[in-house]
Amino acid sequence: MIHPYSPGSIFMLPHGTRIVQRLQDFLRQEYKRYGYDEVMTPLIYKKDLWETSGHWQNYMEDMFMVKSGKESTGCCDHGDNHEEEGIYGLKPMNCPGHCLIFDSTPKSYKDLPIRLADFSPLHRNEASGALSGLTRVRRFHQDDAHIFCTEQQIVSEISSCLSFVDRVYKAFEFPHFDFTLSTRPSNNYIGSVAEWDHAEDALKKALDSTGRPWTVKEGDGAFYGPKIDIMVKDSCGKSHQTATIQLDFQLPQRFGLKYVDEHDQAQTPVIIHRAILGSIERMFAILIEHTNGKWPFWLSPRQAVILPVATPFADYATKVAKQLSGTNDIGCESFYVDADTSSRDRLNKMIRQAQKDRYNFIGVVGQKEMDSGTVNIRTRSGEMLGSMTIDDLRSLFSKLNANLQ
Repeated sequence: MIHPYSPGSIFMLPHGTRIVQRLQDFLRQEYKRYGYDEVMTPLIYKKDLWETSGHWQNYMEDMFMVKSGKESTGCCDHGDNHEEEGIYGLKPMNCPGHCLIFDSTPKSYKDLPIRLADFSPLHRNEASGALSGLTRVRRFHQDDAHIFCTEQQIVSEISSCLSFVDRVYKAFEFPHFDFTLSTRPSNNYIGSVAEWDHAEDALKKALDSTGRPWTVKEGDGAFYGPKIDIMVKDSCGKSHQTATIQLDFQLPQRFGLKYVDEHDQAQTPVIIHRAILGSIERMFAILIEHTNGKWPFWLSPRQAVILPVATPFADYATKVAKQLSGTNDIGCESFYVDADTSSRDRLNKMIRQAQKDRYNFIGVVGQKEMDSGTVNIRTRSGEMLGSMTIDDLRSLFSKLNANLQ
């Protein structure tokens, strides 16, 4: 939901929040597979940090700045000496905070690669004319991650990121997606041309290793390094820019990041900036169009509804819904199952409404089902599955979740 009191930001209502949480839970499971550790970082940092990172010089117009309204008072001057605390910036990205985490303890080559993931909100001061629904907002979330690695690990780590993209996008059943290499901008970049050429060559090797075709966008890289952008086509044939993988030799130098190599020499790591979904809000919008609102079971905010054939069976419908949803059992796998016990419509109309609401499964209960402890179940498309026990139905739901169906 978009509201004039929050231009460029959105309210995520309950069903939308369910989908976002499913997407995050899915990524968290994949993080275990690919060796990421999730962290949480501050929303706001002092101007000094943004000067160190280069964002103040190269990205300030796209940031939200905050001036502290507080003044600090020296304990011995009885309030005569006031000093402003300074200017702060809302973070548009997580990389500076992750650099601080990396630098918080000494690192050895044996510790690398270090992969840090972060879902915390980001803010970018997008022009009002560029704002567009869920696809471009001022407050958003990324499945953001940064990989700190040696130069020798670059190609293998980027190849792993591309494999991650392939696995996730196949789960979404995108019919097609393309890789694009974005190279050094003509101006407003940091670092030497030689460093940029080295970084671009590493990305080219990783792209070649996929065996997939890729194209080049000259001058479209970020100010701190070249990147790989992933363009997806939804079921309607529309193209969308989503994932990004960026190689960065500059930020580790600006923050003075070091690790000790096998010869006990201090070396500077390389950072790979990586987002598989990109903006979660934008991916949400793409998936709405891609699925036409007919969410697969594992992503659906309305996985099942139980309908009583008459009012006397409303309590049983509610009981079944609670058993299927798993709300009564701590640690039990949970599903989004409702019971429609307030409708006064006839059963056929209730079923049509449930189909219109796009529940994946529609269960009907009456005297027969209450006596046998079962549910008469059908799919959203109208396929009749017949009577099933609660345990069998939960088993079916678990299988669909596990197989991302």
